[in-house]
Amino acid sequence: MRLYIVRHGETDWNRIHRVQGRTDIPLNDYGRHLARETAEGMKDIRIDLGYTSPLLRAKETARILLGDRDVPLYEDSRIEELSFGSYEGRRTAGGEKDAQSEAFHRFFTDTANYIPPQDGETVPQLYERTGDFLAEICAREELRDKSVLVSTHGAAMTALLNRIRGNLSVSEFWRDGIPPNCLVTEAEVRDGKPRIIREGVIYYKEKVRKWKTV
Repeated sequence: MRLYIVRHGETDWNRIHRVQGRTDIPLNDYGRHLARETAEGMKDIRIDLGYTSPLLRAKETARILLGDRDVPLYEDSRIEELSFGSYEGRRTAGGEKDAQSEAFHRFFTDTANYIPPQDGETVPQLYERTGDFLAEICAREELRDKSVLVSTHGAAMTALLNRIRGNLSVSEFWRDGIPPNCLVTEAEVRDGKPRIIREGVIYYKEKVRKWKTV
C-alpha cells in the first residue's frame, strides 16, 4: 500500500494566522491554486481511493487532487483537525495577535505544557484518534496493493507522521515543523507497518509560506 498524506490548501484564516481547528473555513482562491498545482504534480500517480477530513478545506483539496479520477472518497472524522474549542479564531502572529492568548500559544511553543480549554482536545487525544485511523487503514487486507490519498490538516497530519516515525512525545510534537499547505508525504505500508519514503514534497512553484507562531 502507498499512502499520500497531504495538508489542505490555504484558507483566509491561514493567510492571517488565525487558528481554525474545527471551525469550517473553506479554501480561498490561492488555496485552490495550490491544490491545482499539486494535482498537476501528482497527475501520473495512481490513486485508488481517498480519505478526507469532513471539514470543507480538506474535502475540497481532496476533490481537486483527485480531479477526473473515478475513485471513491470517504470522510473520516478521525483525521479532522485538533479541536481548539474556545481558542479557535485567535491570531498566532501579527499586529492583531491576542495579547491574552499566551495559554493558547503554548500549543506551538511549549506543547508539553499546553492545556486546552474545557471544550477543546488534548494532543494525546489527537494521537489516539489519528493512530486508530492509521492502524485500521494499514491493517485492511483489501487495501494492501492500493494507493490511498489522505487529505487532512496541519496538526492531524503531524500526529500521523509522528506515529509513523515512532515519536509520540508531546513535547516534541512540532519537532519537524508545521507542514505548509498542500505538503505531501508518501508512506509505504508493508505487513501492516507504514514507513515514510518521501517526505515534505511541494509541487507548486511559489515560495512556501511558513506558519508563523510569533
